Amino acid sequence: QVQLVESGGGLVQAGGSLRLSCAASGSIDSINAMGWYRQAPGKQRELVALIPKGGSTNYADSVKGRFTGSRDYAKNTVYLQMNSLKLEDTAVYYCYANRYASSGLLYASWGQGTQVTVSS
Repeated sequence: QVQLVESGGGLVQAGGSLRLSCAASGSIDSINAMGWYRQAPGKQRELVALIPKGGSTNYADSVKGRFTGSRDYAKNTVYLQMNSLKLEDTAVYYCYANRYASSGLLYASWGQGTQVTVSS
């Protein structure tokens, strides 16, 4: 089991920046990919950024050039640097981690979620 604890959410003006952090504990060595999802009011949860272990970050088209995801393996932590924030970035942001069992079944772990609100 992997536990994920997030921090860094809050209220920010459009055009501003915010940095989210997520610290993992538990079965750290079993983690493959880590990343971030978000869910805006009235919308489905969507992938924001995903980082496979030892690989480069994959981004949703809507955040490319504005958001940067990164991992610090020594600290068991994943980050999301959000720049040039827009009103439509307002959402609950969830830290994510996954692993594959020997059966091939994917197991996902989720953080508690942190609110990001972008104001005009």
